[in-house]
Amino acid sequence: MNIFTSIRQNSVGLGLFAVLTAGLIALTHQLTEHTIEDNIVQAQLSAFNEILPADRYDNNLAEAQVLLPADPLLGSSEPVPAFIARKDGQVTAIIFETIAPGGYNGNLDLLVAIDRNGVVTGSRVISHKETPGLGDKVDLQKSQWILSFAGKSLENTSLKQWNVKKDGGTFDQFTGATITPRAVVRAVKNTLLYFNENQDALLSR
Repeated sequence: MNIFTSIRQNSVGLGLFAVLTAGLIALTHQLTEHTIEDNIVQAQLSAFNEILPADRYDNNLAEAQVLLPADPLLGSSEPVPAFIARKDGQVTAIIFETIAPGGYNGNLDLLVAIDRNGVVTGSRVISHKETPGLGDKVDLQKSQWILSFAGKSLENTSLKQWNVKKDGGTFDQFTGATITPRAVVRAVKNTLLYFNENQDALLSR
């Protein structure tokens, strides 16, 4: 066997290996794609149920997404996803994906659930880059601070009270880290303001 024959055979072998590998990758992707999608949906629904009790709705929230026009009150210059909760055909609550700009290390992504009466049923920070041990206390795994918004509204909490205590408001700040809670308080308040300004349109969806 001369060297050219050997090279040809090796090339054919490598080509077959590449084709088989690509085929296996494609097959694996196809087999796992639906599982991954299902897991994402289940994680999403689990997060929703943490901030909006499951007995408040009877529709499929994962399929109830709408895109809201960009609005500074929602912290984004792009359309923002929201999820419409219904029970017996009536809108009972809206779950907003909103952004809290101005965190210590950048933006924070939140879920804020507001019922049809304009009351926050729950909120969660779902993504952030805050400093461990300080600003990351907005994460429920680090502290229960984020639970303090449940039950709050613009009716029972004045705009002045929608601040951290250092600024004359009602919400605690973290020792050594006021910037992060200040950003989250502002974002939840602004989401309530957005809901109030657009309540009729939101509840008629």
